[in-house]
Amino acid sequence: MKTELWRLTATELAALIRERQVSALEAAEAALQRLAEVNPAIHAVVEHRPDEVRAQARAVDAALARGEDPGPLAGVPVTTKVNVDQRGFATTNGLRAQQDWIAEHDSPVVENLRRAGAVLLGRTNTPAFSYRWFTSNLLHGQTLNPRDARLTPGGSSGGAGASVAAGIGHIAHGTDIAGSVRYPAYACGVHGLRPSLGRIPAYNASSPERGIGPQLMAASGPLARSVADLRLALQVMSAADARDPWWVPAPLDGPAQPLRAALCLRPDGLATQPEVVAALLDAAERLRSAGWQVDEIDALPPLREAVTLQMRLWLGEGYAAQVAAAEREGDPGALTALAGYRAVAEGLTPASLSETLTRRATLVRLWQLFFERYPVLLLPVSAELPFANDLDLQGEAAYARVWAAQMTQIGLPFMGLPGLTVSTGLVGRTPVGVQLTASRFREDLCLLAGQAIEVGGTPSAPVDPWRP
Repeated sequence: MKTELWRLTATELAALIRERQVSALEAAEAALQRLAEVNPAIHAVVEHRPDEVRAQARAVDAALARGEDPGPLAGVPVTTKVNVDQRGFATTNGLRAQQDWIAEHDSPVVENLRRAGAVLLGRTNTPAFSYRWFTSNLLHGQTLNPRDARLTPGGSSGGAGASVAAGIGHIAHGTDIAGSVRYPAYACGVHGLRPSLGRIPAYNASSPERGIGPQLMAASGPLARSVADLRLALQVMSAADARDPWWVPAPLDGPAQPLRAALCLRPDGLATQPEVVAALLDAAERLRSAGWQVDEIDALPPLREAVTLQMRLWLGEGYAAQVAAAEREGDPGALTALAGYRAVAEGLTPASLSETLTRRATLVRLWQLFFERYPVLLLPVSAELPFANDLDLQGEAAYARVWAAQMTQIGLPFMGLPGLTVSTGLVGRTPVGVQLTASRFREDLCLLAGQAIEVGGTPSAPVDPWRP
């Protein structure tokens, strides 16, 4: 079994290490071996230091030998994304311009992982500036999807999704402002949780303070192969940190709610593909089999409007400076993304900023009232199955197609809502899944419904990389 430790879930592995049936060092060696075997084929992890990994594992084993509790993630190998600070590593965000931004301190989420006993295995790839739903950059290169190299691994946490799908680590850290956790999970056939605004603390001392848009909408979150692992990771990652003024000490489990969910196949007229509709209907039946009432509905609070406002708030502040930085970097994906957002981003003025924030309060209220009737909403992650690699670079029509399909991923963060991608199976070799959302700080309801959907299907398992 010890040579196959990388196959286990984080929950299973942490229990074995805590009970001293296996050592943290054995788990680290298994993870390093798996990384060496499969990472060259997918390029998910762009930097790792085996000696440091082993030293972390030995520290966990030493704590156990002293009778100490090393934490909930005792010895579990975890990856971190290159856009958050990890001391001693560059916070590159996929940029040559930032390859010398060596962090002197851990970000809150990395510090929380360490405190929980996780062994930080390696740093995962992201597109330049974390702009795209595809993962490549001029500094680290391209990440491939281990399930099918012709498909995007998603973005911006594409390295995170690819690594956990291929068995490189048991939990992957990601970030999400417009689907960057949820879409890689969807594309790679694993699960991914974008928490509510204020749930997981964030701060990068190596970088300038974020603008108001990213402060209100960006979130760190976990990707994993089981819903139980997401629950464990959320518990660990969400520990308090005074460096984040948005962090909220909300309980991880809220008041009990009726097992009632709404199913919306085509929110705001989304052109959902038949294969995605089939996955949603299947997920609804899994929920019903688990005792949930699921009502199919056509109308939701505004979501398409939230997309436009989200993009204005995210990229409008300092848009010209972002374009200039992308031009200096010369990354074609970043330049294409910024060009595609231009009309919306350039619409941000002092007056429209006030109007956007005012309208945000209205939309949040409408969504909160919706969740009074339906505690959970089941809806598409994307209108389409995972895209072909670099589809967004294939001209204006292709870019517009990508943009249109991702509406639900972009819109939900504007209201600060949580979102959970649950992988439900495959269409041929192509992963498919569904998205769950609930009111703010009710990740527990998303996870409860997600576990029922997971139990009703085939659990996600690590795969060996595949090439055409």
